[in-house]
Amino acid sequence: MEQLFSYGTLRSKEIQRQIFNKVLTGTPDQLLGHKLKSLQIEEEFGMADYVVVVPSQDPTDIIHGVVFNISPADLAKVDLFESNAYKRVQVILNSGNVAWIYMEN
Repeated sequence: MEQLFSYGTLRSKEIQRQIFNKVLTGTPDQLLGHKLKSLQIEEEFGMADYVVVVPSQDPTDIIHGVVFNISPADLAKVDLFESNAYKRVQVILNSGNVAWIYMEN
């Protein structure tokens, strides 16, 4: 299994059903030393507002999110879902767990 830290859209049950055909169960966690930045992505019907993780100069900055355990096949589905404005990298969360996260590309 893979661990995926979600701080935005992937926490939505509707989006989870769309990508995985099921609702995921997760555990709250945090990412330290990072912050959220506004991001506009062009979609089929115009521009949409999202957020993206970026490193912070302040090690006390914190992003709250949820960690999901997903299969490698489901992780590949998320790669297809996320736009090229994001890149997938591994981070160490506040809990000490290593998880994948989508950050600014």
